[in-house]
Amino acid sequence: MGLATRRSAIISSTPPERPAAFAGRTNLAPGRMLISIRPIADCVFCAPAADRIVAANELAFAVRDTSPVTALHTLILPRRHVASYFDLDATEDSAIRDLLTIVRTDIMASDPDIEGFNVGINIGEVAGQTIFHCHVHLIPRRRGDVVNPRGGVRAVIPAKANY
Repeated sequence: MGLATRRSAIISSTPPERPAAFAGRTNLAPGRMLISIRPIADCVFCAPAADRIVAANELAFAVRDTSPVTALHTLILPRRHVASYFDLDATEDSAIRDLLTIVRTDIMASDPDIEGFNVGINIGEVAGQTIFHCHVHLIPRRRGDVVNPRGGVRAVIPAKANY
């Protein structure tokens, strides 16, 4: 589903302690509440320009990374503003996984040199997260793009890459 089907609100899990922004919202059922997906004013991911979106569904969208690790590096994001992957509800998680598959297929069709992917999520400042709107990195890999790819994501701590 495209942008035209974007709903103004979705049902989402209520965090254990709701931020002040949600005070006074009506609970729909125990542990569930209506949460607006209107953009957060200072979040660069909440309102992307339509021409940046490369794929979308009702609950998530994909954009190319503006500081790509490799060509076609893409970010998959929930439409709802949440800081962490662990804040997603099951339907948002599923929507993101669906887009990962769609975008991976499109990327592979556009570049026959791609032989693999890294999929990564930085959660928290100590893990390298700099924008606190959940986003999943889909990084295409080509033979020779690094001298030694051994260890893959383990290389975030260089001494642990070679095992």
